[in-house]
Amino acid sequence: MSRADYLFTSESVSEGHPDKVSDRVSDAVVDAFLAADPYSRVACETLCTTNRVVLAGEVRGPDSLVDSKGNVNKTRMEEIARQSVKDIGYEQEGFHWQHTDVEVHLHGQSVDIAMGVDATGNKDEGAGDQGIMFGYACNETASLMPAPIHLSHAILRSLADVRHSGAEPGLLPDSKSQVTLRYVDGKPVGATSVVVSTQHTENLSQDDVREIVRPHVETILKNGWMCPEDEFYVNPTGRFVIGGPDGDAGLTGRKIIVDTYGGAAPHGGGAFSGKDPTKVDRSAAYAARYLAKNVVASGIAERCTLQLAYAIGVSKPLSVYIDTHGTGEVDEDKLVTTLCEMVDLSPRGIREHLKLSRPIYARTAAYGHFGREADPDGGFSWEKIDLADALKSAF
Repeated sequence: MSRADYLFTSESVSEGHPDKVSDRVSDAVVDAFLAADPYSRVACETLCTTNRVVLAGEVRGPDSLVDSKGNVNKTRMEEIARQSVKDIGYEQEGFHWQHTDVEVHLHGQSVDIAMGVDATGNKDEGAGDQGIMFGYACNETASLMPAPIHLSHAILRSLADVRHSGAEPGLLPDSKSQVTLRYVDGKPVGATSVVVSTQHTENLSQDDVREIVRPHVETILKNGWMCPEDEFYVNPTGRFVIGGPDGDAGLTGRKIIVDTYGGAAPHGGGAFSGKDPTKVDRSAAYAARYLAKNVVASGIAERCTLQLAYAIGVSKPLSVYIDTHGTGEVDEDKLVTTLCEMVDLSPRGIREHLKLSRPIYARTAAYGHFGREADPDGGFSWEKIDLADALKSAF
């Protein structure tokens, strides 16, 4: 039996965190390929460190980006990396978008992988790899996300907004947040502690940064949810001037719990960023969230976890599992059947249903892939709740 009264903590990191810089570059490469050809294949990993960005991986795309011998347009890849760093806001001595050394080691996709994934003859498009993917939704917030990760993201997005606008010139790109909530009868009732660490200019003291951060936290934690003053930690080391890839190396895919549900739900293990939507690590995780969210939005459950499993080169999912954690009002086996009838969960079916073969991924690289508003151009299409009415009718 699950506990009713407990503390639970989730963290977030900003777009300027070294790992998120890497995610942003990798996803910007994905967008460039999909903008040129929606059938491109991309698996791009990025390393960021002091004034150095390294891209590696496998790609297949249009002649403008990859020639017939698999040689990548390195000039274009370098431009993409620099623009990503510039958009985040890095113009520091140890990491500057203009002066950083960019190395490109992308090459053509393995023909063995392509053979397993491509649709040929009577064979439908297969999954780009084996793996398990999870989706989750709950009714703790309007976005149907767990409250701790939702609030952690919101605090950093608020700080990023005033940094980008110039309203707080003392803030620099690298930052982290962590929110601990108290749950009573399984529902969040308030924060017991909040941690925010944000990079800042040399002239600001720890107290200065604390008072810059405070109104953002208090605004996000409304309804009297603010933690006690002695549990409000801002830059607890006392100083955070050296940050970003100059302070710590970053790699694509190292913040998968930040990307998903803050630890409140299982994660399959595969990162999202840098992968085109034929890779089920990304597309099936989006589909799992889409289905779980619609289940909760329909009102037939307060919480829903959904797992999908795939094998490389095989089009159909090997298994579909649903758990409504004792909150569901319908038979879970019937729910699985109904959802599979509503959405084709093959890699092709997911891509077409959610319209994923578009350049919509750089925006996902920070502040979570889930719990966001669906964009008019198709970004975050997996956050739509357009199946909710049909689910209500089905049951």
